[in-house]
Amino acid sequence: MAAWKAWVEKHQAAIVELGGPLGKTKSVDSSGIADISNEMGAFTVVRAASQEAAAKLFENHPHFAIFPGERVEIMPVLPIPGG
Repeated sequence: MAAWKAWVEKHQAAIVELGGPLGKTKSVDSSGIADISNEMGAFTVVRAASQEAAAKLFENHPHFAIFPGERVEIMPVLPIPGG
């Protein structure tokens, strides 16, 4: 926990939303609503100059030592056309 807190303090200026754990997933399509499963367990929102810069924030993240085999996926937020 101390390592995670240190990571948060180090990247505090880039963190927009610390986030937290995610719950069970539902899928909605033309067939209706269904319970599904994916590998996402939590989220954090960061601000960075690029997707690459955001990815670099998570290099050597403490969770990799706690949960071997874990990974972080970086998804960009795209501007809304006309917004």
